Formats: sequence, C-alpha cells, structure tokens
Amino acid sequence: MKIEINNNNFTLNARGAIFWEEKKILLISDVHLGKIAHFRKHGIAIPSKAINENFKRLDEIAVLYNPSNIIFLGDLFHSKINNEWKFFCDWANKMKLEIILIEGNHDSISNDHYCDLNIAVYQELSIDGFLLTHHPTENPGLFNFCGHIHPGINLKDVGRQSVKLPCFFRRENQLILPAFGEFTGNFFIKPKDNDIVYAVANNEVIRVF
Repeated sequence: MKIEINNNNFTLNARGAIFWEEKKILLISDVHLGKIAHFRKHGIAIPSKAINENFKRLDEIAVLYNPSNIIFLGDLFHSKINNEWKFFCDWANKMKLEIILIEGNHDSISNDHYCDLNIAVYQELSIDGFLLTHHPTENPGLFNFCGHIHPGINLKDVGRQSVKLPCFFRRENQLILPAFGEFTGNFFIKPKDNDIVYAVANNEVIRVF
C-alpha cells in the first residue's frame, strides 16, 4: 500500500514496516527481541524457532527495500540482555547501513551496548517535518510516526462473524505502526470518523476505514 503524506511517499508493508521512499529510510516498531527467550526462561512453551522468525523478517524486508537507514521506533528489545542479544549483534554487524533506535519503554539495555554496535539512540528524532517517537506524540507542525500500542482492528460482518487483524492506524497528524515482532499481541482500536485504518491480512495491506 503506497500513501502520500506531506508530499512524501511511503510504502506500508504487510510485515508492519514503512518505507520512506525519498529518504530510503525503513521504519520498524516494537520488534520486542528477547521476549521469546524471556518467556521460555519462565517456562512458557514457545518454540525456539520463533526467535529466528524475527530475524528472518528483518532480513527479508531489508533485502526488499535496500534502505540507507533502518530506524526502530522503540521496544527493539523486550527485556534485559538474554541469549537473543547475540543473535541481534550478529544481525546488526552484517548490515551495511545506518541503524538508529528511538527509545521505547521496554528499551532498558544500556546505550553503551548499542554504541558498541554503532547504533545511535535517541529519545525522539525530527526529520524534515516528521517526528519519530515511540509513544504517540502530538507536536504542532510535525507529522508523527510512532508505535507502542500495537494497533489492531476487529472487523465484524452482518452475521456477527469477526476477524482480528493488526493494522496501521492513521490520525490527522499521526500514523501508528503495528508491532513487527512475533508474539507481541494487539490493542484493538475503535476508529473515529476522521481516522484511517490500513489492516494487514494475507500478506496485504488493505484500507478498511
């Protein structure tokens, strides 16, 4: 799904990422690396192969768009350093591009560790009239890309059947990305009259509101 915002062109990808065409920037939010290992450590039976799925997704989308930069909009790592950190280090070291992290509420790992990987960390970042944050943020004159809430939409038909899907949720001056990571869950929103919802279904992005 291609959209235009403030004379800039963006592609919404069914993996939950956004590619900013003019800047060759890939925006990704809420990967929550380390969550699967954290759950497994506490006895929750999540298959270990699910760890590889997050990195497979990252590789696939990087190859697809060949970005100059990847900017993670917070909650890149879910918890303290665990055995998924090594996988992330290996992935980051093989990427020949700039990686930036906008800090989220789960990003508790010391910035020194990211510095060792040449990853810059910011609280927020403003680029040519666009504000990149983790939490949804209102700032007059800037369009906000953010994450945090893992938006989803519950679609119902006349027969009361329903389907729950992750989505991109757009307000007048804001677009909230769905969670990129596996096993992250969704917060199901109720759009208002002027809101726009792009649902992710069957490897497609579809406008449903």
